[in-house]
Amino acid sequence: MKNLSSVFNPDRVALIGASDQEGSIGKILLSNLLLAKNRTIFPVNPKKKVLLGQRCFENISSIPEPVDLAVIATPAETVLDLVEECGRAGVGGLVIVSAGFKESGEKGASLEQQLNEIRKNYGMRILGPNCLGFVRPNAGLNATFMKANPLPGKIAFISQSGALGSAILDWAASESVGFSMFASLGSMSDIDFGDLIDFLGEDEATRSILIYMEGVGNARKFMSAARAFALRKPVIVLKPGRYTESAEAARSHTGAMAGDDAIYDAAFKRVGVVRVKDISALFDAAEILASQRLPLGRKLAIVTAAGGPGVMATDALMDFGGELAKLSDESLERLNAFLPPFWSKGNPLDLLGDADTGRFDQAIQVCLNDPGVDGILVISIPMDTAPPVEVARVIIENAKKAFKPIITTWMGAGKVREAMDMVARQGIPNYETPEGAVKAYINLYNYERNLELLYETPSELPVRRVVQENLPAFLKRIREEKGSLNEIISKAVAEERYLLNENESKEFLAAYGIPTTVPALAVSEEEAVAVAHRLGYPVVIKIASPDISHKSDVGGVEVGIRSEEQLRQAYGGMLAKVGQRAPEAVIEGITVQKMIENIDYELILGSKKDKDFGAAILFGMGGVTAELIQDFSVGLPPLNTTLAKMLMEETKAYKLVQGWRGKPPADLEELEATLILFSYLVAGFPEIAEIDINPLAISDGKLYALDARIILDKAYRKSADLYPHLVITPYPTRFITTFLLPDGTEVTLRPIRPEDEPLERELLETLSEESRRTRFFSSFRNVTREWLIMFCNIDYDRHIALVAEISEQGKQKIIGVARLIINPDFSSGEIAVLIHDRYQRKGIGQKLMETVLNIARLKELPEIYGEVLTDNREMLNLSRKNGFSIKRLPDGTSSIRLKLQ
Repeated sequence: MKNLSSVFNPDRVALIGASDQEGSIGKILLSNLLLAKNRTIFPVNPKKKVLLGQRCFENISSIPEPVDLAVIATPAETVLDLVEECGRAGVGGLVIVSAGFKESGEKGASLEQQLNEIRKNYGMRILGPNCLGFVRPNAGLNATFMKANPLPGKIAFISQSGALGSAILDWAASESVGFSMFASLGSMSDIDFGDLIDFLGEDEATRSILIYMEGVGNARKFMSAARAFALRKPVIVLKPGRYTESAEAARSHTGAMAGDDAIYDAAFKRVGVVRVKDISALFDAAEILASQRLPLGRKLAIVTAAGGPGVMATDALMDFGGELAKLSDESLERLNAFLPPFWSKGNPLDLLGDADTGRFDQAIQVCLNDPGVDGILVISIPMDTAPPVEVARVIIENAKKAFKPIITTWMGAGKVREAMDMVARQGIPNYETPEGAVKAYINLYNYERNLELLYETPSELPVRRVVQENLPAFLKRIREEKGSLNEIISKAVAEERYLLNENESKEFLAAYGIPTTVPALAVSEEEAVAVAHRLGYPVVIKIASPDISHKSDVGGVEVGIRSEEQLRQAYGGMLAKVGQRAPEAVIEGITVQKMIENIDYELILGSKKDKDFGAAILFGMGGVTAELIQDFSVGLPPLNTTLAKMLMEETKAYKLVQGWRGKPPADLEELEATLILFSYLVAGFPEIAEIDINPLAISDGKLYALDARIILDKAYRKSADLYPHLVITPYPTRFITTFLLPDGTEVTLRPIRPEDEPLERELLETLSEESRRTRFFSSFRNVTREWLIMFCNIDYDRHIALVAEISEQGKQKIIGVARLIINPDFSSGEIAVLIHDRYQRKGIGQKLMETVLNIARLKELPEIYGEVLTDNREMLNLSRKNGFSIKRLPDGTSSIRLKLQ
């Protein structure tokens, strides 16, 4: 993150608004900055010559050396001119602690907008405004106006609230919790969560990130950064505002049910982020997650010599979604051999009040060796037969050899303090209550489970087994039908009609292969009777109106109509009821459709476009009571088979449809396929704001979309981005191409996948030393897992990696890679190309380069650049051939640059 180094790793820092007035922000800031190690500090104040023993400068322009970072602590109305001056002086980054911007109202928001325009003109990065600043304790740099200096440590803490951040730092100091960084984001006019996660991902001193988040900011950037970081280190978020009234204005069941908080939950889960609900859990989770011993399941064994705390831990485990591990018969036999006859005979393992340290030792070992145990909680109380310090030694010895996590609870005060300190020094998580320990363990399990989702990369196209027809035929039909579906949207928008009628909505479902009943519109009673005769009784009739979303609420649905007489009576009655309950609604007629009898289950499947995270998918219990029952889960499109199944499994509805009280089970494969196809419908139409299929009925195991509504997004505007409504970019199948080498070998160019880690490792390990040196500027020998994760798990939005792949003796082999890493503001991108020694000078590099340049143009990048060793003639020739300008630098490298716009 070179563009953030000037902010967070500056050599020369200027403080604009420096002061020596006691208690002033300017003095506290200057005092903190002057404690910095190996950095030059320049106070700036036109009214002073010297401040705190330092020469003071009139303005930024009068400083004789280039400034990396300027901290601005002056009134808001002075900031714009100062930022402009900093830009002209070549300052790389700013921290603006000044308040009075968008948080203060319309005038402040205008100031902040102008601030961003100036920043963009000069390419500066800004932390703030209205922030505390940041601290890097390990580097001895404090650019805040807090009087406390946090201890050094391995945890980074990012807070959107300066006041809360300050309070947490005070608490952390009292608990001797250290930090690799603390940063207060303030208004996030520029630097946001995504930027800091990216920066900290490359910081060797940071082992985990804690976040206090009020709003995500740039959601796509956050998701991309969090996904990359969480694969290597944990991210834990405290996000308040779990209850919101924002769903009140929703026009669909999905819009009302999938509130902001449910979508935040789904987003965090999708990128491996752990969410906690209170401040203590934030630090508890950080401690246990940083231990790096992650459970493969939720089954916990509880070892204690006190029955009461064991019961408390069990209750907490049930409350937080955990499970008591069931000990094997072999484990029970081993325990019976050394425990008294009246021990608990199960889990929790009550070792009884006369237990000595030997019992603790043996019990822990039995649990570690039991395949049904995922983790162990040891609860210790002050005992003469098993002093806490001795129990701590036993735990430490077992933890050194364990591959399962061991966590501890120490109940008491002074008598357990030394034991707690002992295990803490060994990196063993420790807690004062059983409930705190269990909550942290379940967070640990959730983190491990969420990591699995990071390897799921749904493509732009569904897999073959999802569609009933062959894939080429399906894609051809979708392309043909998309034109008519776009016409439906265009016609509705031209009529200023944003709620599609049922027939229009179901045309979208049918195009994507989702089974649906087809309504027929009748504008008179006689027409309705004729349609019913054609379809055959029983039928369902519904009111057709662009102004009525929930038809049942106004008497606009009648089911089970079995005769002409009943139909005529229902027709007139419906018009009367709707006219009375919705007198302003425009009535287009009544739809008639065949009734599906013997409905066994009613589900809901819908999507809502969230203001932060874009389109989200909801699945759960449906019908008219869907909002009352509130049994649903939320995911992000597109889905693949794994993600669709996980979405279903998180609901009670999923257990229900597998067969309940004699009712036949649903066709689960068809249900899974329907979710996937629905997700591709949502991904394919950014114009859709909300969509409901409710109910998605199941009769005799088969699915039927009985009712559907689509609401268009009034604010939607076309853009070059194919997926402006998705925060997770699907695997871009459109970039897959093939070509032949001169010897006839077929080469496939395709975006890299997470599962390519073994192939990527083979490529890197079989490179010559010279190829490693020219590509990576280093003749490394050890290919680490962290490298492979970073190379293969990419977001396809800011990072594109194309591999050249061949089949050799029946095995796939990667023989080349080209990467395009785009800067966070999409102002430029860095390019790099690597070809295996055996396949150089065969035209592979040119093909990769051409494809990457085309992708850069599709993304409308103004320019791309790269850094090449000057003696790497092959890469320089390739760059020259493709129009790059080349500039030799004195350090033995050459800068390559290509203007695209």
